[in-house]
Amino acid sequence: MRTDKYDIAIIGGGPGGIATALEAVVHGIKNIILIDKADNHSSTIRKFYKENKRVDKDWKGKSVEIEGNIPFMNGTKESTLDFFDKLLDHDKIDTLFNTEVESITKNEGEEEFLITTGTQSFKSKAVVVAIGKMGKPNMPKYKIPPSLKAKVNFNLDGCSEGEKILVVGGGNSAAEYAYELADENNNVTLVYRKSEFTRLNPENEEILKTYNGQEKLRLRLNTDIISLENEHGKVKVNFDDGYFTLFDRIIYAIGGTSPSDFLKKCGIELDGENKPIYNEHYMTNIFFLYVAGDIAFNTGGSIAASLNHGYHIVNSYMRRTGKIYAHTDKVKEFLERNPEFK
Repeated sequence: MRTDKYDIAIIGGGPGGIATALEAVVHGIKNIILIDKADNHSSTIRKFYKENKRVDKDWKGKSVEIEGNIPFMNGTKESTLDFFDKLLDHDKIDTLFNTEVESITKNEGEEEFLITTGTQSFKSKAVVVAIGKMGKPNMPKYKIPPSLKAKVNFNLDGCSEGEKILVVGGGNSAAEYAYELADENNNVTLVYRKSEFTRLNPENEEILKTYNGQEKLRLRLNTDIISLENEHGKVKVNFDDGYFTLFDRIIYAIGGTSPSDFLKKCGIELDGENKPIYNEHYMTNIFFLYVAGDIAFNTGGSIAASLNHGYHIVNSYMRRTGKIYAHTDKVKEFLERNPEFK
């Protein structure tokens, strides 16, 4: 049953937020709420991952050891979402979707945070901000003409067959967009400002090289875009090598930005790159206000590492409230009753 006072409130329903909620349940914390502005959890995975996209525990070739109580194995977009569905359905966690948090405040001398949405407010002893970056994709430095907005994408929404498409970016999302669109009978060019790819997993890099060799798509490396123009309804892309090309559509996959305005409003200190400052337990400068998931990475995020964030945050909360030893037996009993967590 929903209350207006919680032990832990989690803002954001991605892997970091889900892990924090579930680790809190495992450790015997009773009053937990997870709030997300989307209509379901894991909105970034749902929106930006293509169907059957590989989701690996070891991300970018870096092995990630699961430290907490939530297992995570290699799978696909669909199997990962199904896994999170089952975990969230399993336990009594209050969830509030289609709800955007407007402010998180704690006045001097008060022990609880006040969390305010457009229609209601809650109090919580601890708050975890686990909002992702991809909800606010990076924009190019040059202007996108308003008349071309229907031709400009930041994901695959609205794409169809038979289009001439330019994909912009050098990461895994850009690579996957490019070869998926090529498979759907589109004329695809992938442009990247550097002379070689440095962030691709080996499988995506091999597919790109193969498709380029087979002329299923074109790689245009060491090339940047200067500007866009509307030329009779087509996207005229002006490149820094002095050439231009007309496209039906342009898709940007150039990452996301930290939601710095919201973090500043919460009173969280940021570094020179507008990234939140936090300690080894992911606590910010404000006591019991944590960050987790994508915004707690210096680069792109790893789902397995996000799960570890939740584990460390809950352990920090338990230690600082003096509860960790009292609940050790409860953790053991919970894991025995729920073997899927092992």
